[in-house]
Amino acid sequence: MVTTRRLATDYGISKSSAHRILTEDLKLYAYNMTIEPKLTEEHKNKRKRFVYRIGNNIRKEDTMRALFSDEKMFDLDGIYNSQNQRIWVASRDEADEQGGIKIRQKFPEKVMVWLGACSKGVTPLVILGQGTVDHVEYIEKVLPIALKYGNDAFGKHWIFSTGWCETSHSSPNTKMVPG
Repeated sequence: MVTTRRLATDYGISKSSAHRILTEDLKLYAYNMTIEPKLTEEHKNKRKRFVYRIGNNIRKEDTMRALFSDEKMFDLDGIYNSQNQRIWVASRDEADEQGGIKIRQKFPEKVMVWLGACSKGVTPLVILGQGTVDHVEYIEKVLPIALKYGNDAFGKHWIFSTGWCETSHSSPNTKMVPG
């Protein structure tokens, strides 16, 4: 990875000269690194098997009667992106006075939420509480909401997908729940 600071030091030029050479002379652009999951061949093969199984066992019209759901853990400290959170002022002291400090806890509290979505709309939001959620809490709080919404939206025959497919979880206790 090349940085303007490294080029300036290596070639004995200023950082601004290094930047000008890269952008104007060489017509290069700075891009942020992209983060991707580290997938093994086994992961890729499991995903392919899942897609083939879905493609062979579910008709197109069945997908219109599927309730997809997922959970998300939220940090109660909120979202902070240092690249987007800027304050234009004359000094650091002035920035601090105008809210230029973001206070963060070392171990912030977290809350997990669940939501389902389908061709007919979205389920009510379920707030599962702080920390991790075990299967008992999931069964007690989420499944009744999903079952009621699915039955109201589709009647007796529908598909409930929990997001716990074999591509991301290997536990034998996670399965599709019939409607």
